[in-house]
Amino acid sequence: MRIIRGIYGRRRFDVPTNITARPTTDFARENIFNVIENLVDLEGLTALDLFAGTGAISFEFLSRECRQVTSVEKAATQYNFIRSVSQKLGAQNHRVVRGDVLRFLETAAQPYDVVFADPPYDMPGFAEIPGRILASKVVKPGTLVIVEHSKAHDFSALPHFLQHRAYGSVNFSLFLLPE
Repeated sequence: MRIIRGIYGRRRFDVPTNITARPTTDFARENIFNVIENLVDLEGLTALDLFAGTGAISFEFLSRECRQVTSVEKAATQYNFIRSVSQKLGAQNHRVVRGDVLRFLETAAQPYDVVFADPPYDMPGFAEIPGRILASKVVKPGTLVIVEHSKAHDFSALPHFLQHRAYGSVNFSLFLLPE
């Protein structure tokens, strides 16, 4: 795994072979972060990475100097890998939560400036996830929400839909809550 840009840019970490996550490709990650940074200045913001997997998205947020980043991951192997990389980076502003994302959305009280979600494409109820995020307390006026998905989904009819981006087989739907 490579951190693309920022204060940790070009750092590489070996992902354990037993990780079952489908990491966002470097190409897609670099492009979606270009889009994100054209919409918001990440420095000093709070970010939430749901279904964090390898933590690659979280580490891009940290590298781009977000004030606080929270990663939520259920699988023990991925959770431990994210914690390990975070410790190696000395990222004091990184909170790693081991737990179910849907339960986290129900109980979270803190809103974030940016929310990124990359659920497993074959997850039951996948199509409901963007709506659940948008209806939760993790968002507030001005929150940017990015959902990674396959081309099988079209979320353009949901409230606050901003745009759709596709990079190869990786699709992103972006939502911006009005201030």
